[in-house]
Amino acid sequence: MKFAIAGLVAALLIVPPAAHAAGDADKGKVVFKKCMACHRIGPGAGTLVGPELNGVVGRKSGSIEGYRYSQAMLHAGLTFDEATLTIYLKGPRALVPGTNMTFPGLPKDEDIANVIAYLKTFNADGSPATP
Repeated sequence: MKFAIAGLVAALLIVPPAAHAAGDADKGKVVFKKCMACHRIGPGAGTLVGPELNGVVGRKSGSIEGYRYSQAMLHAGLTFDEATLTIYLKGPRALVPGTNMTFPGLPKDEDIANVIAYLKTFNADGSPATP
């Protein structure tokens, strides 16, 4: 746990400023198709291999009731704000060693920013978020 927090702090210091730039939700919807093998978002979304992602921006790690998270994710103690999601989406296993998420990450900062912008368009109940 100490190493994960230290890694997060170090990663936050080296994440390029462009990665925090406002993304394009429409482009993010297209990139999100890479995530759909395991995740759903929007009205009626449920868990698949991974948890549903409604309201994920600002959500605590390991907090979807009834989803079987890895011990690593349950004890990560993260809040998936934009900065943390930027790091996580770049390399999930680098931020949370031992996570069950097998996706290697999104290599392009622009794609990450766009996916985060898309994720922000949904409230926790799957309804559209108002800007």
